[in-house]
Amino acid sequence: MLMIRTIRQSDYSNVSNLIRTTFANTVNGYRNEAELVDKIRDDPTYQKRLEVVAENGVHLIGHGLLSEIEVVDGAHTVTGLVLAPLAVAPDSQRSGVGSLIMGELDNRAINLGYKFTIVTGWPDYYPRFGYRNASGYGIKSPTPVPDDVFMAKPLVDGGLDGVHGMVHYLQAFNM
Repeated sequence: MLMIRTIRQSDYSNVSNLIRTTFANTVNGYRNEAELVDKIRDDPTYQKRLEVVAENGVHLIGHGLLSEIEVVDGAHTVTGLVLAPLAVAPDSQRSGVGSLIMGELDNRAINLGYKFTIVTGWPDYYPRFGYRNASGYGIKSPTPVPDDVFMAKPLVDGGLDGVHGMVHYLQAFNM
């Protein structure tokens, strides 16, 4: 039976291994995503409720983490969330685990009052969850990335109204 739950400290080592294995099997390879997660957990804005794991009764087979970002345009700043990373064990991909993690994280974010999320990820995967090119909302990445991989999604009706400018990530992302 598949269960999505809040991460526990006892999961940290298994999550780190899961992230390394998952990303090592992608086209882009492993790029220190496990270290990023460790650094996000050390940030004062980290919220344990926004980090979940999927377990199949025996093993952890998925992980997802949302952390705060700010979209800044002059004196106007809006706080939202970034999904980074989302990992599903290679032998459990294409089974709906990622979708369940995404749904759980979206619900938790909405319950905590967040209005939007962004992601830098696969353009053939994230649009099915409501993500669209962030540039269409006037949201810019602080680093050069292809337009089709930098995406934003409102979590509630009007969640991206008036949100435009440059994304500022947590210090953890400066790796």
